[in-house]
Amino acid sequence: MRRSTLHAGIVTAAAATLLLAGCGARHDGAGSGTDGAPSRPTAGPASPPASASRRPGSAPACTDRAELTAADSGRTLCLTVGGQVRLTLDGTEDRPWTPVRAGGTALRAANAGIVLLPGDAVAAFDAVTPGTSRLTSVRPLCAAGHGRTACQGIRQWTVTVRVTEP
Repeated sequence: MRRSTLHAGIVTAAAATLLLAGCGARHDGAGSGTDGAPSRPTAGPASPPASASRRPGSAPACTDRAELTAADSGRTLCLTVGGQVRLTLDGTEDRPWTPVRAGGTALRAANAGIVLLPGDAVAAFDAVTPGTSRLTSVRPLCAAGHGRTACQGIRQWTVTVRVTEP
């Protein structure tokens, strides 16, 4: 067996072992998130994640509280008037997220707290009136810096938020 084939086999076996170990893991909200940072506690009743599955073609269930991450890009979320959506986009100093903007009149910016790491975008929005708003942010695909190859690509993050009466 060639050395590169042996190395590829070992890497594949290790990846399969880690994948299978993660499948049986139970997440109870304690400990750390997938990015190694401590989980963020939430106040009030638990709300379904924005990425919760639903029947194709069905409208998303409305909630009064939601937390979003970069993985929720492209989703549609339904909030009730008086509810709040909070989000954290984990970036890096070399590849920062732009501040999150809300288009439309259904959402109003709220105090999101302090951004602790350079490149992150942290935001909160209150659902103030029925309607639809789109949350957006972008970040570079490639790290910028002296002596690096220029890259003009960007990653766009968008979530559509539909606000309804409770």
